[in-house]
Amino acid sequence: MDIQQSFLLLSLASYFVGAIPFGILFARWLTGKDPREHGSGNTGATNALRTGGKKVGILTLIADVLKGVIPVSLALQLELNQSQVLIVALAAFFGHIFPVYLKFKGGKGVATMFGVMLPWAPATAALAFAVWFVVFKVFRYVSIASISAAFALPLIAWFMHDSNGALMACLIIGGAVTMRHHDNMSRLLAGTETKT
Repeated sequence: MDIQQSFLLLSLASYFVGAIPFGILFARWLTGKDPREHGSGNTGATNALRTGGKKVGILTLIADVLKGVIPVSLALQLELNQSQVLIVALAAFFGHIFPVYLKFKGGKGVATMFGVMLPWAPATAALAFAVWFVVFKVFRYVSIASISAAFALPLIAWFMHDSNGALMACLIIGGAVTMRHHDNMSRLLAGTETKT
């Protein structure tokens, strides 16, 4: 199998694995509940935690991070060019937020955002997580922390002189995560957002 075939296969696999709704699978397995029927109705780690408890939340978080880590790590090991790594990364990320298995209604992509960047630009991923952590500790809102980290991600990538491919990934993914939180922004303005 040549590099081009490997790239195409990895891109497809990245999307379909990224689309697996682990939050639903773990919650149903361990609690019999469906996160879509509770809390925010989201399938990601935060609502999985609210729906199924700490164990479900942690398992979902780990799985959603690995959705990004594994395909990008493989792309880098195959020594794909920056444009190809970008496509693999975006396939995993958009698989999570637009999963074919759930009629394209998935999570908000925060955990997978960190997972995608971790093997590609580890310092940038770590600093963006630090932003998330500090903002969460100050405000106690997951949504504010997530929006802040997504907004900071491309700025950090630029400051760290990451590759053009990684910077483009940060811009696209950070923008998508921010847009996915539009309902949270409305609730924050209305004072009805749930603290975690």
